Amino acid sequence: MSGGVRKGQTPPPLERGAFGERFRLSFIDPAFRAEDAAISRLEEIAWQAYQEGRKAPFKAPAGPGFADPSYELSDEWRAAHERLRAAQARQQDAATPSRVLLVCGSPRNDGTCPGERSKTHRLVLLASEALARAGLEPDVLDLSLLTSAPHLRIFPCKGCVSTAMPLCHWPCSCYPNHSLQQTGDWMNEIYERWVAAHGVMLVTPVHWYQATSPLKLMIDRLVCADGGNPDPTSTGGKDAEKAKALELKGWSYPKHLAGRAYAVVVHGDVEGAGGVRDALADWLDWMGLVDAGAFAKLERYIGYWEPYATSHDSLDADEAVQEEVRNAARALAQAVAELRAGRLAQPGSQLQRPRQK
Repeated sequence: MSGGVRKGQTPPPLERGAFGERFRLSFIDPAFRAEDAAISRLEEIAWQAYQEGRKAPFKAPAGPGFADPSYELSDEWRAAHERLRAAQARQQDAATPSRVLLVCGSPRNDGTCPGERSKTHRLVLLASEALARAGLEPDVLDLSLLTSAPHLRIFPCKGCVSTAMPLCHWPCSCYPNHSLQQTGDWMNEIYERWVAAHGVMLVTPVHWYQATSPLKLMIDRLVCADGGNPDPTSTGGKDAEKAKALELKGWSYPKHLAGRAYAVVVHGDVEGAGGVRDALADWLDWMGLVDAGAFAKLERYIGYWEPYATSHDSLDADEAVQEEVRNAARALAQAVAELRAGRLAQPGSQLQRPRQK
């Protein structure tokens, strides 16, 4: 097994004209015409950054505590790294109130094209109320903001882990990439909220037998939480050869989110809810999270084979599913309390995997 780096897929860089066309797409509104000269100057600056590959314009030597103290580390990555360390310290402090991250996986809200709130958000609020009554702090992460908030993005995972696990940094160092104008990435905030949580509850609809696209974007970018490298200097940043050598020497695959409790609620209208629920639970199990029991893994159909136009009415009428969602939250609250008190064991958590991935 050589572990050599394979090349040959990258297309040639954009020519100046094509780059300019793409850059100006953000300024196509006629209201920008009065600032065409200023836009041209900004375009030239962006072109130079693209040519020079200025991914991280603010850098400083990593300093003590890193494998290579002299490596020029991104200030933005360092800030995210420090926030995660602080969040982890708060999460492990016994005096910290129990916190649950409630993830609303639907892309629909009434602030953009659909013109109506999602049933998922309603279920999230039911769960949030149940958690608050149980004395926990709910933290609602509404992924539908990706469709309605300006300049908010979750960029796709670039698959660094498939080159070598140490190349996948914790937190992700692929973004922001200023030379490619890949900015506004939401994940550094989302990483912090996952780390700060004692429990996580995913609530999502089914989209074409799968999890929704916003939820899947977040899930893929959380790959760095499962085996990711907290020291980018050890791989010289994104040096594939160094990362492969480091992995082949032996890698520990640290599970940065292990030990938190979880619940999953999946709802659909025709098919696929069970498959999505199982896939999400399998993913969270793999990450080392602890399921909160049978009540906390729910799949239901709301308005089964009924018109979309009356689906909120169907949810209004289905008081049983509303109570089942509350029960999922209550079960999660109990699991969080038991975990924090040291009374809930995670069977097999101390066993060593004969195969790592």
